[in-house]
Formats: sequence, C-alpha cells, structure tokens
Amino acid sequence: MNSRSNASYTALPEFAIELPKAQQLTLAERQSLLAAAREVQRCQRALAKVELNVVGELLKGHDGFYEMNHYPEGDVYDRDSHAQYYYHAHREGGLEHGHFHTFIRSQGIPFGLLPLPMPESQEPWPSGDDAIAQLIAVSMDAWGQPIGLFACNRWVTGETWYPAEAVKQMLPGFSIDHAHPSWATNLWLTALLQLFRLHIEALLEHRDRVIDAWRVAHPGENVFEDRKLEITGYLSISVDDWIEALNQA
Repeated sequence: MNSRSNASYTALPEFAIELPKAQQLTLAERQSLLAAAREVQRCQRALAKVELNVVGELLKGHDGFYEMNHYPEGDVYDRDSHAQYYYHAHREGGLEHGHFHTFIRSQGIPFGLLPLPMPESQEPWPSGDDAIAQLIAVSMDAWGQPIGLFACNRWVTGETWYPAEAVKQMLPGFSIDHAHPSWATNLWLTALLQLFRLHIEALLEHRDRVIDAWRVAHPGENVFEDRKLEITGYLSISVDDWIEALNQA
C-alpha cells in the first residue's frame, strides 16, 4: 500500500502515514478484521453473481452519472446508528470513478466527544443536533472495487471538525444495515470501514498533523476554509492484499 499527499501540501514537510502491520496485531484483532473481510467478500460475490457491483447499485434508476451529484439523492442514513454516506465524483483522470463520503451525525456521536472550537470562518460549522463528523472517504475504480482511502479538509464536506482521537472513537458506530438503496452495498461499506479501521485511524492522525503544520505555515488564515488544502492524505488499498497479510501473520 502506498501513500501520497495532496499536491497543495508539497511546500510542507512530509509526514509519514503509520501503516498497520498485520504481524504486530493480536490473534483476536486479526480474527476480527478477517470477519469483516468475509462480509466484504460475501457482499461483492452476491452482486457479482448477477453482474452487479456496490457502486452500480447506487446508480440504478438514474439517467446518468453527473459530477458532484449525490448518489443516491438525499444520501443514505441509518436512523438507529445515525451513520450516513453518499457517493459522487468530481475528479478527472486517474483510476478513480468516484468516492464515498462517510459520516456520523450528532445523535450517533459518543457522549463527551467535543469538536474543536470554531474559528471565525466563511460559514458556521454545524452544531448541536446538526453536528456531523466525516469518518473517511473511499475511492472506487470503474469496476466497483475500492482502491484508496483519503482524509480531507473541513470545507470539502462542510462538517463539524472533531480531532482525530474523537473521530477514531466514532468509527465503530458506522453501521448501515437497512435495504435502501441496496442492502448489499450498505453491508459492504459497513464491513469495509471495519476491515480498514487501522488504516483509517492512521489517516486521521496524519490529517491532524497536516492541519497543524498548514496553520503554522499560513498564519492569519483559517486553515479549515483554505481551498489550497483539500486532501490531507491518501492511502492506496487492496482488499485481497490486506487479507493475505492478515492470513500470513
């Protein structure tokens, strides 16, 4: 798995993304991740049998795939877990077809986890019952396979900004198990975030280091609204490679 930083970050020192090592995990940890992997594969296999994939499930019934539109319209939301996601695209070139943005809304955020104080910004952060935290974004290829994870700046999603340590505690709460718009896609995305939980945590820790360095390098500017900083960190992923590493550990 490789890491890369957003081009707008090249003026700052590079911060390594601490990748998890399968051989350093306990047997219980590996077994938990492999259980999530089996669910990922089960959902993919069920769809592949009828020549479908997790992304195609979200695009069914639409007359096209338009840049910046959310798929499905109105997003996917689970009233029990308060997890939410949507799929869209806004990049040209490269291997990416589009990406998922995943969130936890205020009612699903564990008690006691607080966002950072809101600086003066171009727009107020969502607060109270409207608070929402992005967990991670998942990059997909044209065949409906996950190829990367990335973290981004606050202005990209309009979220409430929680520090990495708080978002890491929210990760286990992402669960969508209802049937709209696709039971298979919802279960697949839930399991994928479990399978790559350690990678996501590493990206979140890296995100906060990038934000802090950007703030120091650009005094007087609101780092969270700075359009020059979009993607704070990216990791290429492979479900098969991670499963192999876990099995060999």
